[in-house]
Amino acid sequence: MKSIKNKLIALVAVAGLAFAACEKAADLPYYNDGSAVTATSSSATFTPVPADSTKDMLTFSWTSPNYATDSSRYKYVVQIDSASRNFSKAVTREVTKVQSMTFKGKEFNDILLSLGFQFNKAADVQVRVVSSYANNNEQLLSNVMTIRATPYKTPPKVQPPAGNKLFIVGDATDGGWSNPVPVPYQEFTRIDSVNYGGIFYMYTNASYLILPVNGSWDAKYCVTNGLLTGLEKGGEFVYRTSGGDNIPAPKKEGWYKIMLNFQTGIFTVTEFTQQHGLPANLFIVGDATPGGWNNPVPVPSQQFTQVNSTRWEITLNLTAAKAYLFLPENGNWGKKFGAVNGSDPNIKLGGTFKPEGDNMPSPDASGSYKISVDFVNNSYKLVKQ
Repeated sequence: MKSIKNKLIALVAVAGLAFAACEKAADLPYYNDGSAVTATSSSATFTPVPADSTKDMLTFSWTSPNYATDSSRYKYVVQIDSASRNFSKAVTREVTKVQSMTFKGKEFNDILLSLGFQFNKAADVQVRVVSSYANNNEQLLSNVMTIRATPYKTPPKVQPPAGNKLFIVGDATDGGWSNPVPVPYQEFTRIDSVNYGGIFYMYTNASYLILPVNGSWDAKYCVTNGLLTGLEKGGEFVYRTSGGDNIPAPKKEGWYKIMLNFQTGIFTVTEFTQQHGLPANLFIVGDATPGGWNNPVPVPSQQFTQVNSTRWEITLNLTAAKAYLFLPENGNWGKKFGAVNGSDPNIKLGGTFKPEGDNMPSPDASGSYKISVDFVNNSYKLVKQ
């Protein structure tokens, strides 16, 4: 009897399991996807003055993405970048819960300057909002807002050189620690009131300083801690009349471009690897010149004068409606510098050049021109004399 009873219990258990397996599971909850927010700006322009530094000047607002969670868990990232860069170098600001962000005059002005905007010059800046859950899931992009912005001038973080000149000294350079340094080779180019650049041959296991006055140790531009990791590639610099540390040289010997931004107090050091390098000399050739296309060209009449580490100048008679090129080696057609686009009608008084570029069109009017060529940004400029 006991055996039959146990068998009956087992049959009941199996039947119960079979019945349970046939039951339909309850549907899982369904959550709708969110939707990209629509962003708006309180103004289509940003034209502040220094007195607006602490005032609320721009407010960006946006609709709800309607994610399937409490709105307190929504995250928003406001991206700001100069137009046409597709937000590749965007400055970002992040908020949660709220659906707006307000910028004071100085805050937005500083963002524009960090993006490379020029003082008192209008240019377009683009803004968009990226919404997501707090864990960054389901990121959605808003529409792009375009703001016409004109940043005002603010005091630079580091005092620029009063004499508008800058020099490099140190055992990382050809001139060593001798002061004054050899010029023009160890002098920077003044790009504008707050930006300087130079191209120098640098040695490893060494260091350098930047001097506002050649031949004087009374003042210098240096770093506060020369042992910081990565300083060989750039960082913050300061102005000192005493104290401070030398700047460490790059870890690889060779040509380097050093850029100093006094507005931000940041310097950068990048390897200079452009084709044909930095020329030791520079010449001009072409039917726009007195020497025509004959190569080698007549010297010294068609040889540039080097004025600092990156800039060459010459004053020469040019013939209208002709063309010319720059040569790093007189008599050598294997190396040249020419226009990025020789058919561009807007480059007759200057533009951008590149190695192995096109012939450069001469000005519309024949006459004497001062030609400046600068390798710090591969630019050239013609001024009628």
